[in-house]
Amino acid sequence: MQKRIFITGASAGLGKATARLFHSKGWKVIATMRNPEKDNVGIS
Repeated sequence: MQKRIFITGASAGLGKATARLFHSKGWKVIATMRNPEKDNVGIS
């Protein structure tokens, strides 16, 4: 079973870094952003 994490505030700072870290470790990341059209974090 794949691990999952839900992160709020992934637009910048700690939330963004956390989303990137978990994604790089193979987790399925669900993240919220205020303005997702301004930044493509490369996570799908």
